Amino acid sequence: MNIPQTLVRLRAMEPEDLELLYQIENDTLLWNVGSTNVPYSRYTLHDYIATSSDDIYTDRQVRMMVENREGRVVGIADVVNFDAKHRRAEVGVIILNHLRRQGYGYNTLLCLDDYAQRILHLHQLYAMIAADNHAAIDLFSKADYQLVARLTEWLYDGKEYHDALLMQRFF
Repeated sequence: MNIPQTLVRLRAMEPEDLELLYQIENDTLLWNVGSTNVPYSRYTLHDYIATSSDDIYTDRQVRMMVENREGRVVGIADVVNFDAKHRRAEVGVIILNHLRRQGYGYNTLLCLDDYAQRILHLHQLYAMIAADNHAAIDLFSKADYQLVARLTEWLYDGKEYHDALLMQRFF
């Protein structure tokens, strides 16, 4: 998936992405922004890469690597909770810390929009974002996602509960 005006392209995961995936999945700072709360072994991640069908209709999800124009991986994009009947899916974007605020996240969302509309024929994408994650809220707002709900005490960080925001993008 490559949109001419963007800084990035999305591609399937490859075995050589294992170490980066391992680092991202085991970054405890990211656990509070998603549903992961346990570390993953290299074996588990290797098995995921090897056995994933890369068919969103089978797996109900697809995980893609985000590459910049030079072909270097800058992050990961997820399309999960795919619901073909209702034509919607949840999205998530992780850009490597040292590459944030360079337009990669926004351009990844543009690519996901294109994929959702042109390939999957979805009616909407949505994201669940921690209410105090202002950078993510700003990013999704810039990409035309609308705030539609605040979910009280939705996320638990091991010590306290935090609100989450539901943001949607309709096509």
